[in-house]
Amino acid sequence: MAETVLTQLTSSNLFDLTGVVAVVTGGGTGIGLMISSTLLANGATVYIIGPKQEDLDKVAKKYSDACEKTGRAGRMYGIEGDIRKKSEALRLAEEIGKREQYVTVLFNNAGIHAGYYLLPQEASGTGYRDAVFNNVDEATFDNVLHTNAIGPYFMTFAFLPLLEKWKQSNGGSRFAPQIIMTTSMNGWTKDPATAGFSHPYMFSKAALGKATATLANELLPLGIRVNGIAPGLFATSMSAPGTEDEAGMAHFPEGSQFPFQTPVGRPGPVPQGTKEDIAALVLFLVANWFVDGETVLIDGGVLLKHPSSY
Repeated sequence: MAETVLTQLTSSNLFDLTGVVAVVTGGGTGIGLMISSTLLANGATVYIIGPKQEDLDKVAKKYSDACEKTGRAGRMYGIEGDIRKKSEALRLAEEIGKREQYVTVLFNNAGIHAGYYLLPQEASGTGYRDAVFNNVDEATFDNVLHTNAIGPYFMTFAFLPLLEKWKQSNGGSRFAPQIIMTTSMNGWTKDPATAGFSHPYMFSKAALGKATATLANELLPLGIRVNGIAPGLFATSMSAPGTEDEAGMAHFPEGSQFPFQTPVGRPGPVPQGTKEDIAALVLFLVANWFVDGETVLIDGGVLLKHPSSY
């Protein structure tokens, strides 16, 4: 019996994602690529969604070819789509439903960062109006909110029938169907410096964090869980544009400076999260049956140093 227990508790058994079907919005770059490559490496079929089919196809081919060369079962496919729109959420679910019998996990990961401002030179009402109000237009605010918060809401409900089918399949006894939101430490922070001085980004991520808990409660009767990942500083095409390597992973140049402190992390030139950190959390959430309505902060201790409501 002890031998059986030890076998059941090995990482290869706990995290074998063979047969799992995952959908990752924004899965071709940044944290999305860290998520999708982790799922792929452990045997899942992964659909990455983004704005340009050509870019998605390049990433999918690169990683699927690597799986084939190394004898891994996982495969990656790209589907172009605009996750901001309700009609697109339905179309994407229908398209994947034509190819797959079910979806195991939906990662609402896609996000944008816009609406930047610089602190005013003088602490006055006029100074703040000119620095903040004048530099953030309505279209930018609307686009950030739709991409980061409203789109995931539409995607969640559009994919419920496919997630429910996973629960009813043979695979449903291995992993529970789940929706995982990529929120941010900036859903809690009170310091705009940690969000690159973007109120639209901060507010949209706070809204998505609230949606995670609310939707988890809403979907309890379906047995479909909703959880979140709240990253801090990671090198991505958003935070370190133009530094992507051949595999699509971004890197901070040595000596990079940031207007906030990341106290802990793996040894390296810049304190930051890594793809291994994201991978460990992704596998934990997919495999765990007993976590629901929670958002896991993975920020290297930033919110221990900066004012927050976490």
